[in-house]
Amino acid sequence: MTESGAQAELLIAGGGIGGLAAALALTRQGAPVQLLEQAQAFTEVGAGIQLGPNVVRVLQGWGLQSALEAVAAWPQQLQARSALTGEVLARLPLGADIAQRYGAPYATVHRADLHSLLLAAVQSQGLASLKLQSVVQSFEEEPTGVRVSCVGENSAAQSLSAQALIGADGLWSRVRTLLLKDAPPRATGHLAYRVLVPQKILPHALRCQDVMVWMGEHMHGVQYPVCGGDWLNLVVLTESQLPADAQGWDLPRSPDAVAQDLRKALRGTCSPLQDLVRYMEGWRVWSLCERGIVQGAHHMAQGHVALLGDAAHPMLPYLAQGAGMAIEDAQVLASAWSERSLAVPQRLQHYAQQRWQRNARVQQRAQRNGQIFHSTGLMRVGRDWGLRSLGARLMDIPWLYGAQLSAGKP
Repeated sequence: MTESGAQAELLIAGGGIGGLAAALALTRQGAPVQLLEQAQAFTEVGAGIQLGPNVVRVLQGWGLQSALEAVAAWPQQLQARSALTGEVLARLPLGADIAQRYGAPYATVHRADLHSLLLAAVQSQGLASLKLQSVVQSFEEEPTGVRVSCVGENSAAQSLSAQALIGADGLWSRVRTLLLKDAPPRATGHLAYRVLVPQKILPHALRCQDVMVWMGEHMHGVQYPVCGGDWLNLVVLTESQLPADAQGWDLPRSPDAVAQDLRKALRGTCSPLQDLVRYMEGWRVWSLCERGIVQGAHHMAQGHVALLGDAAHPMLPYLAQGAGMAIEDAQVLASAWSERSLAVPQRLQHYAQQRWQRNARVQQRAQRNGQIFHSTGLMRVGRDWGLRSLGARLMDIPWLYGAQLSAGKP
């Protein structure tokens, strides 16, 4: 870990991708930060992440191009396929084609690899103090900042002060609960079955270096390469009835129960998809939960406290932009923080004003995609016809991939 002798200007709650992205963006602007992570180590779960060109541009701007190239895969196309027949309904060229349009390519990466490269970059900046086993309990606004009460290692009480507190502590954010006093996330009834395997153990016909979305009825699947293309990430998303309090990764599902769930969800789907699922072992099950759509800047910043990433605007994974929006948040937050002529609450409001509408739009689009991907009957027929007819024009998202963020200072 990097320990800074400088007094932290900001406290960041959460050491996941959003928290580390915020720490990196802020320290690149010369702002000392203290990051508080409740776990005993900086780790991430085994899952893949898609990074659109809007996100890759930010990472490149942070000097992470080489680090990303060392771990990412660079798919050449996105295929929309029928899970029922196996038909390729439409293709969106990626690779050089999308890089030419939007200034950066489309990447797919193992979540732990992205987390590790962000952590290494934060440590190399030398302006971050990283504290493990630190759990935020409460905060209190002060005239010139915020005082945060934490429980640290061995349950020791801590009191920390800074000019601002950034809640980047995920879907079940404690900082959000304290700030907004809203209800907890609610279960959607959708489950994500995720698995990662080395491509070399798969038959050649099942190996893949592109992004494929398999759309069926009440389900869909997504596969893409990670770890430089050496591993394949697969997620199958289904609709199921679970207890409302089901949350997080690793729901208690035995391998036999998972196999039974997937057989039921994939009934009537094509052989290539079923063959791929049968080859996979080591599934992890995640209950998808959500909050309401962001309604205004006040949902992302109040006073000396701001929210970032899933703490502010958790997103269903149907647009593959959850991590991306957290990284964009970090860039805009750092840019707003550099406006030293403004008081801290004004800087945080500037950040929130620039971000809330875009995040709300992505949240809404992700919700709509979930309905489209899982559609049945005439809606499914119309979906497939639209993809066959409009192809890449329907799959491309210029307002998302081409948006220019506040660059801030280098």
